[in-house]
Amino acid sequence: MFPAPTFMRALAAAAVCGALVGLASAAEPKPDAVIKTKSIEARIFLDDKVKADAALAADCLAEGRKWLDKNAAEAAASRKEDPQFFKDGGWDFERRYTIRSVVADRYVSVLRDDYMDTHGAHPNSDVNTILWDKTENKRISIRPFFAETADNGATMKAMVKAVLVSLKAEKKKRDASETATDEWFKGVAPSLLRIGAVTLAPSAEAGKSSGLTFHYPPYAVGPYAEGEYVAFVPWEALKPYLTAEGTRIFGGARPKGDADAQ
Repeated sequence: MFPAPTFMRALAAAAVCGALVGLASAAEPKPDAVIKTKSIEARIFLDDKVKADAALAADCLAEGRKWLDKNAAEAAASRKEDPQFFKDGGWDFERRYTIRSVVADRYVSVLRDDYMDTHGAHPNSDVNTILWDKTENKRISIRPFFAETADNGATMKAMVKAVLVSLKAEKKKRDASETATDEWFKGVAPSLLRIGAVTLAPSAEAGKSSGLTFHYPPYAVGPYAEGEYVAFVPWEALKPYLTAEGTRIFGGARPKGDADAQ
């Protein structure tokens, strides 16, 4: 039998450990969709702000479920063909939808972050974006904000120029200037489909966007070890190309700390 003080300390320690475990469990939200088989465990998470918009949440969840089904089928096929690669368990996949900004109480920028572990040399990740029009309840592009967005047109060339300036500055900050080369940047092309996944950056001015942020996963503009990159293009750099709606929603400066949050 423990002496009373020792027993009380042990009891207190157990209570603290139990509370910490409970907090850790509570901190991890329940997936909004999940698939768990011998071949894969894959999850979808929607942040609370996404869930607050029923139409947006339904759209993201429908897309996410298709992603789960596709990867579950691929995992099952891979396990059937090469079962030795699954002896330590199945693949591990995760997708998270997170709201980055809401502009003019209408345009919602969503980050879609993917994690994928297929038992390769290292896990992989990807990032993409969604621009949601709350008024129309549908996905849109940035086309309505610019007078023209033709491939190799003036607007897209100006965007690419500003993106490269931002990427080179970020590489310099990371002491990665040696990879700030045309070879690594060749995928950043003057085309809406090839310039990169885009969001409307928040602004210090309420209801406005301070410009565009372009999101690049590992390998897109640098080696895997450099991780993700985010390029910021201030709205002033694109001012000559804006439509009336673009002029209405852009304004103000990028908030302090926004770059660090990416």
